[in-house]
Parts: sequence; C-alpha cells; structure tokens
Amino acid sequence: MTDNRAPDLDAAFAALADPTRRAILARLVQGEATVQDLARPFAISQPAVSRHLKVLEDAGLIETRVAGTARPRRLNPEAVAALWDWLGQYRALWEARYARLDAVLAEMQDQPEREPGHDDQTDT
Repeated sequence: MTDNRAPDLDAAFAALADPTRRAILARLVQGEATVQDLARPFAISQPAVSRHLKVLEDAGLIETRVAGTARPRRLNPEAVAALWDWLGQYRALWEARYARLDAVLAEMQDQPEREPGHDDQTDT
C-alpha cells in the first residue's frame, strides 16, 4: 500500500515538531525500514513507534509498502520536496535581505570615520 498524497504542510510541520519522528525520518533517509528496525534505537515500545509512524504517514511524510507480511516504510520524496520548496521561498527572501545588509555594512566600512559632532555643512 503506497500513499502518494501531497503533504498537508500544517500536518507535516506538526509531525516534525516531535524529536522521535524527526529521528525516524533521519533513519528513513538511509532507506526503507520495518517498524522493528525503526523501533530498535528508541527506548519506547513498538506500539509507540507505530503511533509515531501513523502521524508521519497521515502527514504524508512517509509511505508504507506491502512486502509479504512486512510493511516497510520509506520517505515520501514528494512530501519532502514540498516542504523544501515552501522553506525555500523564505530562504530566498532572507538571503536577499542579508545581501542588502552586507552591502550596507560594506559601504559603511568604506566611509572614513568622522569625529563626533563633526558636520560636513560647517566645513564650507
């Protein structure tokens, strides 16, 4: 059973708010894994891991495949791309703002320092 739904950004970011779920996603970057594989590094029960997987699946971040009696999970690359695209809009905005700030700071550094109280208009 593979789920190719587009991710709901609110659900995806809510799912990412939990460190266990982020760790599960980090593990799935390496490749698909079963619930047993995913539960191994955590000091929580397998049903608890399954609940985390349900949240991630409902958010569209992971997919489940049926392989005989196993149901390995894997990242949904479309969901990750959608998150990246959304974040990328803000990254571009902030990069442009930092570039303008860098230009202003560079311009300020190129100007000679003035003594306090010095006014250019009084020099004429």
